[in-house]
Amino acid sequence: MDGEELESDVAVDEKMLLPKWFAVQTLSNQESKVKIAIQAAIKKHALEDVILDVLVPTEKIVEVKNGKKLTRVKKFYPGYAFVRMRAYDADGVALYTPFSTIKNINGVVRFVGDRDPVELKQSEIDDVLKKVEAVAGKTVPKVAYSVGEIVKISDGPFLNLTGAIEDIDTEEGRLRVNVTMFGRTTPVDLEFWQVERYACERD
Repeated sequence: MDGEELESDVAVDEKMLLPKWFAVQTLSNQESKVKIAIQAAIKKHALEDVILDVLVPTEKIVEVKNGKKLTRVKKFYPGYAFVRMRAYDADGVALYTPFSTIKNINGVVRFVGDRDPVELKQSEIDDVLKKVEAVAGKTVPKVAYSVGEIVKISDGPFLNLTGAIEDIDTEEGRLRVNVTMFGRTTPVDLEFWQVERYACERD
């Protein structure tokens, strides 16, 4: 009986052993460097079974400047990286090495929660992962358009023509624009980056 009670007292909560997501605050514009440094530290200190994922959520933004298509990377959460890691070993003992390793990386300010890192709620990390999934493999236009809006074509055989947006395909990043040619209205399929907002000239 005493043995059974002792075994019950030292039982480890299995949920506690599951990997958790933590937010790491970084210096401005150091998010990607911190991610690379954490990944290097994982290999250096053989922490592959402890630090499982490092995430800096981004999306690709495309815009046209001076007739040229430019693509840049925009961070969803500037100044933060997200790390999925184990906080306890199999015996339920708190792990300090992964936390101290990350804290000592150049560019890292602190864990959210500072000396007592706070794991993200499931709803919080779900929101982060949904944003990442929504833009995976896609390039988003810097300017959001609406049906009926007048745009000017800035690339391709219909360069400089203007027309109203008839349809928007956000999944494919394409627009259907009605332009007038030779007295007739013609629908033209274009990518987001091939048009720009039309500013009517005033006298």
